[in-house]
Amino acid sequence: MEKRFRGSCHCGAVAYEAVGDLDDGTARCNCSYCRKTRSWGFRVKPESLRITRGENLVTGYAFTKGRPEHCFCSKCGVHLFGRGNVPELGGDIVSLQIASIDDASIEELVATPVMWCDGLNDNWWNPPEEIRHL
Repeated sequence: MEKRFRGSCHCGAVAYEAVGDLDDGTARCNCSYCRKTRSWGFRVKPESLRITRGENLVTGYAFTKGRPEHCFCSKCGVHLFGRGNVPELGGDIVSLQIASIDDASIEELVATPVMWCDGLNDNWWNPPEEIRHL
């Protein structure tokens, strides 16, 4: 069921809200960036993301030209969401960082399906051989 989620960075300078359904699943990846940040994403419709505080403090990083931008608070460094255009996923995407969502219950997070992606080997639609370290 769709729900309005609210999230923020650690220092509170940036806040957002977005509508999505955790039952649709989340994703974890083993690529070099996601492994280092322990990324755990939750896709929402791009038009549902609304930055409610500190938009001017959102900084982005894209490690490969043309790939999604990883957005974080420029004050405290907490990762908030990713955004970009991924044709394989239907075009424009936004992926909230689960760790930045303030009002998802532990029960909701435990129940949400996780798709494991082998980004390290550009084998995105299949799980990596090993996930315990992620």
